[in-house]
Amino acid sequence: MGLGKRDLDRKKKSLENKLKELELKAKKNPLNKELQEEIQKLKKKISEE
Repeated sequence: MGLGKRDLDRKKKSLENKLKELELKAKKNPLNKELQEEIQKLKKKISEE
């Protein structure tokens, strides 16, 4: 059984919030490659949904 519309909205919102947190961390430390990769992965997941 798949996720309902409400669950998908919650999941997307939590991904967006995590992305905001990571972007703030990346501003403080722009040379951190791990953060940059994580941000790219999250952006890709959000765009797929």
